[in-house]
Amino acid sequence: MAAGSLLALIDDIASVLDDVAVLTKVATKKTAGVLGDDLALNAQQVSGVAAERELPVVWAVAKGSLLNKAILVPLALAISAFAPWAVTPLLMVGGAFLCYEGFEKLAHRFLHSRDEDAAKKAEHLQALAAPAPDRVALEQAKVKGAIRTDFILSAEIIAITLGTVAAAPFVTQLSVLAGIGLIMTVGVYGLVAGIVKLDDAGLYLSRAQGDHVWHQAQRALGGSILRAAPWLMKALSVAGTAAMFLVGGGILTHGLAPLHHAIETLVQRAEAWGGAVLATLTPLLADAGVGIVAGALVLLGVSAFGRLRAAVVS
Repeated sequence: MAAGSLLALIDDIASVLDDVAVLTKVATKKTAGVLGDDLALNAQQVSGVAAERELPVVWAVAKGSLLNKAILVPLALAISAFAPWAVTPLLMVGGAFLCYEGFEKLAHRFLHSRDEDAAKKAEHLQALAAPAPDRVALEQAKVKGAIRTDFILSAEIIAITLGTVAAAPFVTQLSVLAGIGLIMTVGVYGLVAGIVKLDDAGLYLSRAQGDHVWHQAQRALGGSILRAAPWLMKALSVAGTAAMFLVGGGILTHGLAPLHHAIETLVQRAEAWGGAVLATLTPLLADAGVGIVAGALVLLGVSAFGRLRAAVVS
């Protein structure tokens, strides 16, 4: 009897672990776009500090990210338990915010002059050359800003994951949410640490001494890394912006049934016209288009509200 109960317990545990593994894999795929965005934004946030302080800054932000998730996971479980109807609206709010951030980045790029960007860069370089207390203040400001950004993106990751496990038992929800939170934190900030130290690695290799073929290869590799590092940051920035529209737009299209059905119909027609390739690209382009339009509308709303509030205050 006891042996049968033990076997039943082991079977139940194995079943739960299997569910956790499957749902974690699904949630990881769904949050991959936000992961790219998170990586790009945080790499930009923590770059620009003194070389010897880059890794401590990344570590400080990573600890803040873990604290963010320690707050968000219980909050997500409470929502799932007491207000499951709020999951979809919260997802859509988060999706709209991602679209807004993406469109704001595009607007800043096209509406601000190069002189303004150059002045901002010069101001930052001046701050780095300031006395130690001022540099510490700059570093602390960067850490706080990166943790705030992480909180928003972590909330989006947890919300997407919650939507995946909403119908699962409590233990499975807790395991998947905690697992995704840990995986995303380690993955993002491990890669961020590598990215911000990439130029240091290139500089080290480029200074290799000696005439041996191995030393020449090291110097060539180091020079290539130094040339590629700025382009990598630009590529991450572009990928992060695209991810905002794709992920945010995808959340909105899935939350609005008429729009979702319209895109499904469009995909079917695209498959009939152009085959599997066009059918694969169509929903991505549709999600991106919805994300761009939504971001523009939210930005217009935020700008109008800001002007109205300024008029009321004055």
